[in-house]
Amino acid sequence: MRLIQFENEQGHRQVGVVAGERIEVLAGVGSTRELALEAIRGQRSLGEQIQMAERQPGPRYRDLLEAGHVLPPLDHSDAAHCLVSGTGLTHLGSAATRDKMHQQGEQDDAKLTDSMQMFRWGIQGGRPQSGNVGAQPEWFYKGDGSIVVRPGGDFPAPEFAEDYGEEPELTGLYVIGEDGRPYRLGFALGNEFSDHVLERKNYLYLAHSKLRYCSFGPELRVGSLPAHLAGISRIRRGGEVLWEKEFLSGEENMCHSLENLEYHHFKYAQFLRPGDVHVHFFGTATLSFADGIKAQPGDQFEVSLDEFGAPLRNGISVCQPGISPGGVTPL
Repeated sequence: MRLIQFENEQGHRQVGVVAGERIEVLAGVGSTRELALEAIRGQRSLGEQIQMAERQPGPRYRDLLEAGHVLPPLDHSDAAHCLVSGTGLTHLGSAATRDKMHQQGEQDDAKLTDSMQMFRWGIQGGRPQSGNVGAQPEWFYKGDGSIVVRPGGDFPAPEFAEDYGEEPELTGLYVIGEDGRPYRLGFALGNEFSDHVLERKNYLYLAHSKLRYCSFGPELRVGSLPAHLAGISRIRRGGEVLWEKEFLSGEENMCHSLENLEYHHFKYAQFLRPGDVHVHFFGTATLSFADGIKAQPGDQFEVSLDEFGAPLRNGISVCQPGISPGGVTPL
């Protein structure tokens, strides 16, 4: 089952099930977050809660996408209560590119970069038996809900950006229940978008490189994640395909289990505030940057995976600086 959030012709938010050419609208439901919280209160699964809702014929899905009326499939009415984060070096093959980026000059073969060392920790201990604690993955913060771009929208890249790099990933979508426990609604396609040129200068710039806009959706896949997933990441320039490559995900292609990644995020008490929304990117091993591609404003990214329905498309535009040097006013 796949859900979307969208705006109708009157500008009102609605939730619908993707069921063919037209969306089946869930009557009286204004957000997937509300739907999830109601399921938690009733001790039902999200799928059961959806089945209980009355459905009404809705608009054509293609029309909503073309008009830019599809919203991210999970959000919060107060962007400060949505945390966007992620984990890196989680996929088999993901360390090679990162290791190359972080090596500085000649290096003794016996000495591992921090990236390769962390990747090996994941290989050795990232998939513990269920209920046990495994190796801790790399973790990073991207921002709150204000940095999420709706499907089809442009990423507003800062004028100081040195790279406009896509990262095709899966995202886990979560709500914290009134009991203070995290609940996973399902998964969505994601484009994590970051600055790989900045990151390559020094590993300690990784945190800066992740403070960029991102997007996920357009659909929320309810339920479990297939163990093996193969999708396509593309960049189009002037309507032509500039670059494309297969990307793999799912636990068969990862060195960490989802349970382990989730534990190492939600083990922090500050991430268990009732009512909050969490969007967590699970990482990738496929980047156009690794193939020497430099995206530019006007290009369009496309991340597609059959099991997730419609592809996620986003463009790039450069935004004006919010502050200049010396722009802080003393009080």
